[in-house]
Amino acid sequence: MRINEHTAIITKKVLLVPYETHHVPKYHEWMQDEELREATASEPLTLEEEYAMQRSWREDKDKLTFIACLPSSNSNSTDRHIGQVDHENMIGDVNLFLSYDDTEGSDPSHIIGELEIMVARKDLHAKGYGRTILLTFLWYVLIYTHGILQEFKSNQTNETASLAFKMLRVRIGSSNEKSIRLFETLGFHKIADAPNYFGEWELQWQSGDEQIAKMMEKVNSQVGILDLRKYCPEEHG
Repeated sequence: MRINEHTAIITKKVLLVPYETHHVPKYHEWMQDEELREATASEPLTLEEEYAMQRSWREDKDKLTFIACLPSSNSNSTDRHIGQVDHENMIGDVNLFLSYDDTEGSDPSHIIGELEIMVARKDLHAKGYGRTILLTFLWYVLIYTHGILQEFKSNQTNETASLAFKMLRVRIGSSNEKSIRLFETLGFHKIADAPNYFGEWELQWQSGDEQIAKMMEKVNSQVGILDLRKYCPEEHG
């Protein structure tokens, strides 16, 4: 998606920036870790394939992604833009996949958003970074729902006049108890009594005014102030 291609989001703990070509070598380095690939259900890619995947994330209208970073002294300055991020500040990513609800009898205007989050830096695990990244991303998705869904709609044959999120969902390997607990504390619920055929739990968050208000309360209390900046990597490239 292009809706966020010039958007950076700053919190006290993390910085979210668009996924750009200069991030690819570090991302590719992360994905050489077999344990990380298993945790994210990812296949090993060549560097060239990783660059192609980055282009897909930027151009495909059913995918939204941010790279998660540690804030730098530059990002905490009073400048109204963020420049190119030092690779050493990169810590993970967070993604949203969009699709129409294809269950029988479903409303054709209902959209399902599937979430993925990765904290690649193992030294930062269990320190609250995953929660902050996820809440910051959810804040952006909920605040900019209209623009996100309009961009998604512009590449579809479905001519439904008005789109809306039916739900957000996540699929997590049954052994990843920390991620399961994280999503459950944010109001996501398991939809079955056992993992699916692939050994994954599916958790869902139903969209609605009350649910959105509760999520925003969590953002305010657990993340605090969020600051939107213009992302201009070319100025610092």
